[in-house]
Amino acid sequence: MAVSTRPRQALVLATTLALALSAAACSGDSGDGDSSGSNSSPECAAFDKYSGSNGTTVSIYSSIRDAEADLLEESWKSFEDCTGITIEYEGSGEFEAQLPVKVDGGNAPDIAFVPQPGLLKRFADAGKLKEASADTKAMAEANYPKEWLDYATVGGKFYGAPFGSNVKSFVWYSPKLFAEKGWKVPTTWDEMTALSDTIAAAGIKPWCAGIESGDATGWPATDWIEDVMLRDAGADVYDQWVEHTIPFNDPKVVSAVDRVGKILKDPKYVNGGFGDVKSIATTSFQEAGTPILENKCAMYRMASFYANQWPEGTKVAEDGDTFAFYLPAVDPAKGKPVLGGGEFTAAFADRPEVQKVQTYLASGEAANTRAKLGNWVSANNKLEIANVGNPIDKLAVEILQDKSAVFRFDGSDLMPAAVGAGTFWKGMVDWINGKSTTEVLGQIEGSWPK
Repeated sequence: MAVSTRPRQALVLATTLALALSAAACSGDSGDGDSSGSNSSPECAAFDKYSGSNGTTVSIYSSIRDAEADLLEESWKSFEDCTGITIEYEGSGEFEAQLPVKVDGGNAPDIAFVPQPGLLKRFADAGKLKEASADTKAMAEANYPKEWLDYATVGGKFYGAPFGSNVKSFVWYSPKLFAEKGWKVPTTWDEMTALSDTIAAAGIKPWCAGIESGDATGWPATDWIEDVMLRDAGADVYDQWVEHTIPFNDPKVVSAVDRVGKILKDPKYVNGGFGDVKSIATTSFQEAGTPILENKCAMYRMASFYANQWPEGTKVAEDGDTFAFYLPAVDPAKGKPVLGGGEFTAAFADRPEVQKVQTYLASGEAANTRAKLGNWVSANNKLEIANVGNPIDKLAVEILQDKSAVFRFDGSDLMPAAVGAGTFWKGMVDWINGKSTTEVLGQIEGSWPK
């Protein structure tokens, strides 16, 4: 599941002031009735290509809300001031449920940040989306890896560039505890298994875990399965599984689930700080990693966005209270598998100003401006590492830009919603609570839409 659940943080005063000064330099009505939206000031030079739509408005709808939405709106303020295009933004915690209602009711936003390629495909197949302009497509092709563009391509038509991203293939740990015990960060799956045994022998649970997430309970376990499917079976088989060209209960899927089960269903390994194996189902993913700070567990597999779930005052750094390492490959010969997620800028209107906003959001300028405000990652190859402050976000960007990485999007977000956000989530809860791999995978296979 592609989630955006970062605790909201205030803007750094200096950054805000700098952007405000930049916006002020770009803003202002020329007073001569010019409707081009062009501004001759040097600060606005980067936006000249988007001129010609002064006085227009573009609506954007997404799941990003609260202070993180404030960061988004701050990031495109200079674009608005320099082009004369006003962006009306709305973030909602009910985005996935409400977007289809808005679209089907004839009240679609101009642009939506869609985190599920499966949902984007649904709208494209229904003829609701507008194909991206040639400018947007060219910008996206220049700035994003092909696999990211493929997720927004339906029937040979490209519908929207990626924007924000996250990397899920991380394991959180305590550098202090590892240093104290002389434990080394594992670089292979076998090393990680051996380390888990060493930690258990030291009287500490190697792993903590939690898959509770309200109506979305179960998704952290699906992430585990997806990450291991990439490592256990390889990217080609992963694609076949997601596309259902092999059944959900194929032996290769069984193998991956059982490999995860050797960690999550082993009482010697889990669930540090919370209880037995079944406690995983009732432990929220937000709280699940916190026992690492008390040495009640040693490792927690969770995405890059978890950097901002730690209690206030926690130092996230290689020499800090907590940090993360890349979840090792099972077979390094299959490349460096990376599981991740993100959102795509899908348009329901094709007015010139909408196309200009969509193109801008695919640009390096948009990515770097947003990154400078903090707590954000993108697969945009024009994103400069120096503009990314959080050390885990830096690591995530480095992984996304690593040409040896074999990236795949969150599988449950690619599957039909009835499975990916339905029986797969629920099946993982049943599995943690004691149902066998065979029974659970058989039930999910039976639920796949005919």
